[in-house]
Amino acid sequence: MADSARHAVCRPATALALPQLRLPARSVPAAVSKTAPPPLEPRVQTLVDFYRHVQRERMQGLPLLNPALSVEAVGFAWATPAQDGAEPPAVAEGILITPWFMSLVRLPAAPEPHGGRVGRSRVHAFGNERFDFIGAHDPAVGFHETCALFSPMDGFTDQSLARETAQSALAQLRPAPAPATAAEVVPPRRAFLLGRGRGVATGARP
Repeated sequence: MADSARHAVCRPATALALPQLRLPARSVPAAVSKTAPPPLEPRVQTLVDFYRHVQRERMQGLPLLNPALSVEAVGFAWATPAQDGAEPPAVAEGILITPWFMSLVRLPAAPEPHGGRVGRSRVHAFGNERFDFIGAHDPAVGFHETCALFSPMDGFTDQSLARETAQSALAQLRPAPAPATAAEVVPPRRAFLLGRGRGVATGARP
């Protein structure tokens, strides 16, 4: 039963490819950052602490909560900025798990005012896809944007299953690095002619 439940829940991770979430990807050349981004971990921890506070202060007793889950940030990394002539502020991207939702999140490197963007939808690239993100704001975190993957979370039996699903989703979205070019294999005869054959000592004289 555990295996069948796991497969039943993990399938929606491929829901990232559903038409209502997915927009055509556009190829954008990577840009080289001129300045190093700030430390990532403290910024992401601020996000986690805020949603833990929301759970304690605003969500207790609501049937929407899954008591088997907790707030956790998965796979946050600095996004590669688009090469449009100007380098935008650094944004961290990852998945946030809570007992009531799982979402893609875009978190600016420094807290920003809401600027009238709360509740507004905007399309952003996330890995090799593009999604509609909704703006949110709280003084503790500043402006950030989310794209819901699952809500409610009653299909997840434990935290490890939610984490595995988040990791699977990120693996689909983030392209794997190109494999390194294999070193040239030198045939034995060619190695001999180049002085690298067996029995030829380095620096030996004729």
